[in-house]
Amino acid sequence: MAILITGVAGFIGSNLARKFLAEQKVVIGIDNLCRGSLTNIASLQDDPLFTFAQLDLCDLTAYEKCIGDYLKKESISEVWHLAANSDIPAGISDAAIDLRDTFMTTYNTLEIMKHHQIDVLAFASTSAVYGDLGERLLDEDIGPLFPISNYGAMKLASEALISASVESFLKRAYIYRFPNVIGTPATHGVILDFIAKLKKIPDQLEVLGNGSQKKGYLHVHDLIDAMLTIQERANDPINYFNIGAGDEGIYVRDIAQMVVQAVSPSAAIAYGQGDKGWVGDVPRFQYSIEKLKKLGWTPKLSSEQAVRLAIEQILAEQSK
Repeated sequence: MAILITGVAGFIGSNLARKFLAEQKVVIGIDNLCRGSLTNIASLQDDPLFTFAQLDLCDLTAYEKCIGDYLKKESISEVWHLAANSDIPAGISDAAIDLRDTFMTTYNTLEIMKHHQIDVLAFASTSAVYGDLGERLLDEDIGPLFPISNYGAMKLASEALISASVESFLKRAYIYRFPNVIGTPATHGVILDFIAKLKKIPDQLEVLGNGSQKKGYLHVHDLIDAMLTIQERANDPINYFNIGAGDEGIYVRDIAQMVVQAVSPSAAIAYGQGDKGWVGDVPRFQYSIEKLKKLGWTPKLSSEQAVRLAIEQILAEQSK
């Protein structure tokens, strides 16, 4: 029995595939390599338990052929759907990006699962589904939900479609609402952006917004541990959980100072205006993870510890 991972060549997908393969599980991974990279899964390619297919999940015919051909030799027990647009500002500029890469990839994945009677889905959702609720502590049962980005809107639409699919054919669905996830191999995010800016202009770091944005950050290893714990211990038809560090988060200005100290200590930091980095940015949010704690899980790293470790890891990776 194999596990299908969509978006396998991305940041989280490659880490998840590595974890499953280390446990001697069979993995088929799909990615269109729009944002993922073959470099991220290069160490997995020689593993006989791993199969990779490069294709666009929005091409339902190609998607169906790929899965149909694979099922002739190996059955698929569950799907981890991680493929999505990860560039929120791009989705604000062109709503078609998130309609296609965030929602339609979910729609097509569910169509494939229904056709081939694959009945367990794990879905990568996001804090962006909640919208901007200011300082309010976000628990899973807050509502109604009003996202402020097309990315959040299409993730919330995907959650709704998954709910309908549970009524129709899915045996079980896991909806994981991610915070800001960091670590390596980094493909996007504030830490990577800051490092890239300083390497290009070492004497100054420009920050989008005034640095007062405050959010929770979770290391990818903690994220994967939490997801697997949920899958092992939660058995409702729909299992939806916030995953986070469970603290108040960290300011963007503090992240900027940490990166400057690590990359170019003499650099000046130039802040922008307002508390949003871009249209659709939620400047502050804080997760409640009490529901997750009741399953017996707690994070190993705080937001600040995760940021410090991620900076070290990204710089070490870039120096290779």
